[in-house]
Amino acid sequence: MPILIQYWFKEFARFFLIIQTIVMAIFISVDYLTNIDKFLKSGISLVSGLGYVLLKTPFMFVQLTPAGAVLAVVTVFGIMNRNNELLAIKSSGITTSYIVMPAICTGICLALLMFFLGETLVPITMAKANYIKYSVIKKNRNLYAVRENIWIKGDMSISHFKYFNPRDKTISGITITFFDSDFKVSKRVDAQSGKFEQDIERLKNLEISYNDEELKEKIKLKSGLWILTGVLEQTFDRKINDFVIKEYEQKELDLELKPDDLKAIVKKSDEMDFRELASHISKVEGEGYDATTYKVDLFGKTAFPFICVIMSIIGSAAGMRRFVKENLAFGIAIGIGASFFYWIVYGFSTSLGYARVLPPFVSAWATNFLFLCLAVIYILNTE
Repeated sequence: MPILIQYWFKEFARFFLIIQTIVMAIFISVDYLTNIDKFLKSGISLVSGLGYVLLKTPFMFVQLTPAGAVLAVVTVFGIMNRNNELLAIKSSGITTSYIVMPAICTGICLALLMFFLGETLVPITMAKANYIKYSVIKKNRNLYAVRENIWIKGDMSISHFKYFNPRDKTISGITITFFDSDFKVSKRVDAQSGKFEQDIERLKNLEISYNDEELKEKIKLKSGLWILTGVLEQTFDRKINDFVIKEYEQKELDLELKPDDLKAIVKKSDEMDFRELASHISKVEGEGYDATTYKVDLFGKTAFPFICVIMSIIGSAAGMRRFVKENLAFGIAIGIGASFFYWIVYGFSTSLGYARVLPPFVSAWATNFLFLCLAVIYILNTE
């Protein structure tokens, strides 16, 4: 590897690590201090609270990497510009494209790193962080908004759950409506809560009558049973042409689904890797539901990391400008402004995708295409 390229990579790595470390330290400090009162109210120790904040650092590292990249590139080229190193390099016959190539390669490497973290570490840590946030810190609230008002369409039934807790496999606010062959309501079951049980001995202790063989057969067929509590059952009786109402303290009911099915429904996009999200989209669409939001997020998983390449080009162009030689801070401001402007346009574009104004792929990649064109024009006009 040429000495010039080695020198550039060394300087970039130094400034990038410094910038990322400072930014992440600020994020951890601010997030921790602003949540101390919530930790104390919910009974979480300050050490555990710090662990909760640290769980979000992989996600924030990925989100802040493009900004760190553009600032580091601007700083490296700005210092080289101030020290007349760029002038000496160009005087020796080296072209601008050759000088920018290390920055582009670095952007590609950072994009791959972002995608790798987004596929491995981020889904795991965000799932844990979201669980702590909504089920531990906010004890009396639903796990999170997307886990409210879940609708499931069965073969001859429609189920509605206000809340699902994947941690203990419980559902709350249950309403299940059954239909006959003529699609008329044959039965409706309302229940306060339900729990998925797989342990035979625990099921035996419930106030439901089973003989051992029946119980084992049901568990064998369903890998467990849903036990509902606070049940109000309304069954249509054709003889009297009216509904018969019965109440049960506990009742076993076949809901035609398992906790794993509900987990797939309620997971947020940042808790799933690319393959899992693609599989979830296929499942949602197969059940007849709209998966536009998930599609936008799926394409966003590949589109967002690519911004590192674009920001590296913009940072190179800004750092090599003549005015940066005298005013490096202005070049850094350009980098910050470019990152901020990208976030605005990207957020607006994806919102159009969520609203189905733009196709999912276009909404996720349109911002990259726009900024790539601007970056290429900017670098071509670099002196």
